[in-house]
Formats: sequence, C-alpha cells, structure tokens
Amino acid sequence: MCELMGVSASVEFDATDLLREFYSHSTDHPNGWGMATLQNGQLNIEKEPIRALDSFYLRQRLEGGVRSRMILAHIRYATMGGEAYLNSHPFSVRDNYGRIWTLIHNGTIFDYPNLRPFQYTQAGRTDSERILLYLIQRLNARQSALGKPLDETARAELLQEIFGDMSRGNKLNLILYDGDLMYVHTNYANSLYVWHSPRAAVFATVPLTEDSWEPVPFTALCVYRNERCCFQGRPHGQEYIDRPEDTKYLHTEFAAL
Repeated sequence: MCELMGVSASVEFDATDLLREFYSHSTDHPNGWGMATLQNGQLNIEKEPIRALDSFYLRQRLEGGVRSRMILAHIRYATMGGEAYLNSHPFSVRDNYGRIWTLIHNGTIFDYPNLRPFQYTQAGRTDSERILLYLIQRLNARQSALGKPLDETARAELLQEIFGDMSRGNKLNLILYDGDLMYVHTNYANSLYVWHSPRAAVFATVPLTEDSWEPVPFTALCVYRNERCCFQGRPHGQEYIDRPEDTKYLHTEFAAL
C-alpha cells in the first residue's frame, strides 16, 4: 500500500518537518512521490515518478519550507502500473462548474465495474485516477440534473453514497480536496490517523510525531473545513479485510495502483 498525508488548516501551516518524516518512509514506498499545496490561493501540484529520498528537487523544496492551508502528500508503492509521472499522485480534475478536485489514494479497487470505462480515457494506468474520473462523472451528472453546482451538504452526501458502494470488497483509503473542503475516508483498519493542532487537522497513514494521533472515524466520510470536521456520515460498515484470494486481481490492469 501507499502512504497518505493531508493538512487542512485555517492558517498557513508549516508542515516542513512533518513532510520530511513522511517522505522518509519512501524507503518502503519507492515508486513515486507527490504533493499538492495552495500557493497564493492557487492549486500547485508537484510530483515525480522516483523515490522521494532520491529526489534532488524535493530535497531543495523542503529546505525552502512548505507552508500552506492545504497539503496533500503521497508516496507510492506500485503493485501494477509502472513508474511514470502520469501514475503519480495527486490527481486533479475540474468539474463542469469549474471546481477543481484533487485526490490521493491508498488501497486497491479489486473489482468495481463502474470504473472500467475510464481505462480507455484516463491519462495514466492507475485505479486511483479512475476513482477521481468516476467521482467527477457522478458530480457532473447530479449538477447537470439540477442545473446548478452542488452545495456543501449535497457534495458530502453524494460522496458518502459513492464511497459506501465502492468500499464493498475494495480497500478505499483516500483524501480528496475540492478547493474548499477536505474529504477523508478509510475502510481498512489502523491505516489512517488524525492529529488535531490548534489551527490544523493533519492526517497520515502512520502517525508522524509523538503527539496524540487518533484513528480517523471508520467507514464514515469525514469532511473538514479548515481544522474542524463539518460533516460526518453514518458508517457504511463496508470494512476491507485482507483476503488471499483478492491478490489474483493484482495481475489484471484493473487493479493497477
């Protein structure tokens, strides 16, 4: 599995030391690194299909410090889908009302037929990119039917519905950002934690400090505005538990990470 890190804050948050610790884990996750931040209010994505510890660019970037109200960071362990820029997280897509959605994913979609059509239109070869393309398709369809963009509650409710369905038999840990809100979901035990500082919520696959980290609410979509959870869905109960028979799907393109 890959590793995720996210920051949702009400002020610019200095995440440099947290990111250094996070990217040090790339010894075991060598197939790419990425980071999304807000720079002067604009989304900025930086990524390379190499091990984070081998990246001169990332080393220089961290030496300059990373401060942002929103951060998504990812280190990739690829089981399928080669080392390529287009396979590196984060992924970003604009919906039909101009909202930019950015996703990092940790897990495997072993079987979910709704994602299959995107194998022929996606830029890379990962199931993670297909997840985002499918989410945008569903959001666009709902917005087109209404003739207007979805409000915060409608966005959260639709995503809660989708994640509950997609979690059946699949490992679905992800963090998603829509330009205003951060959406966090896990259905794999002990694989996503949150640390609350006074002005930020920080998420990570593995706790990054000796502070008090808590498990993210399980099988329930949590939505954050700045450092506060503003929406928590009802748990859907679709926990993923490792099953040896699922590994057969890793030999198909559909299970690419």
